[in-house]
Amino acid sequence: MYDVDLIDHMDSINQLLARYGVKFGIYKNNMFHEQLFPFDAIPRVITKAEFDVLEKGLIQRVDALNLFLKDIYGEKKIVKDKVVPEEFIFISKGYLPECERICPPKGIYSHISGIDLVQAKDHSWFILEDNLRIPSGASYPMIARELCRRAAPATFRKNSVVDNRNYAMMLRETMDYVNTGGISVILTPGRYNAAYFEHSYLAERTGSVLAVSSDLFVENNCLYYKDYREQKQRVGVVYRRISDEYLDPLTFLEESLIGVPGIMDAYRAGNVAIVNAPGNGVADDKGIYYFVPKMIRYYLNEEPILKNAPTYLPFYEEDRKYVLEHLDTLVIKDVAEAGGYGVVFGSNLTKEQLSEFKKRIETESRRFIAQEVIDFLDLDIMDEGVPVPRKADLRAFVLSGETTRVWASGLTRFSRNPDSFVVNSSQGGGFKDTWVLSR
Repeated sequence: MYDVDLIDHMDSINQLLARYGVKFGIYKNNMFHEQLFPFDAIPRVITKAEFDVLEKGLIQRVDALNLFLKDIYGEKKIVKDKVVPEEFIFISKGYLPECERICPPKGIYSHISGIDLVQAKDHSWFILEDNLRIPSGASYPMIARELCRRAAPATFRKNSVVDNRNYAMMLRETMDYVNTGGISVILTPGRYNAAYFEHSYLAERTGSVLAVSSDLFVENNCLYYKDYREQKQRVGVVYRRISDEYLDPLTFLEESLIGVPGIMDAYRAGNVAIVNAPGNGVADDKGIYYFVPKMIRYYLNEEPILKNAPTYLPFYEEDRKYVLEHLDTLVIKDVAEAGGYGVVFGSNLTKEQLSEFKKRIETESRRFIAQEVIDFLDLDIMDEGVPVPRKADLRAFVLSGETTRVWASGLTRFSRNPDSFVVNSSQGGGFKDTWVLSR
């Protein structure tokens, strides 16, 4: 859907995004680099009928994943019933034995789930990844839509686009639902974190306190915030934007300088909710992704509404044989990597590299998954004033509180490289607004 007003204002919108600090940061060679996340004014448009199916499928998937996390850190029935091999649980980088037998407030583990999807050229949707640890990116379409409304108000009067400005309210309601009694805090590692803009923006929009670790302390298994007047306030919920391993130096990495000593004791005692729960990484391990359709059948007794991308697990002999025979046509993903790293297209490898990769797959079969290459639907972007097709994905945001809800928007990321399927911001991609139509 092209709108001349929006396209005419694209440069000024990007200038405002830069002025407001809408950037992301990456570390390369131990150096912090901050750069703009380019915005494209041609929106992705999702019809109401299409979104209705996505909404049902995403709610189903996230509900099953939350049940899986509760089970894995509790009775482990899914392992005992041999639906998921224990090798995929206990050697997962995301599994944290320190979280065993901890049930978070209201039994919710993944309060904010970022589910990455792609649309094939036949318009069917495939889920590529589940992000249940610290999914980022909601702030970008939020502020982009706000600027687009200012730049071209007539565009939104003449198109039936669902208002996406309710994300902050949805997030606040989710946090309030699990709050154990106290203020709401967004815990940031600080100014030099890759997503610092988002931390500060969401804190402002939700009315939460933006805090660094030195603002927080634990006393008698309760978490407190100390303000500039040295007065303390009880904290009831922490939306933490710090990786599990750095969250509490008394429980995880003792050298962490960005965590809060003792926060896990307060959490274990049920005195504070942590959004998202520590230990969620076991559920978004790329190896576990293979089993999510089985989880839906196991926990919900339902058939999956949304499909995984066709995936092979070299851990299984039959799959390993197929992968080794078809490696040159598959995409291989290292289960320990994220952000577009560790993704290898077999078609790009030389004969020597293919031979070497086959050896690695045979000796480290748990480390990799293989997927058929989905030919994404191309979306037009503006490139020097001309629309050109580029690969794009969609990160949908699913919030779990009193109910599970899907935000009627999302982060559409695209590759600026015409020959690349990798759309991550860390790999040089840009983003679009995502319009969900109301009728």
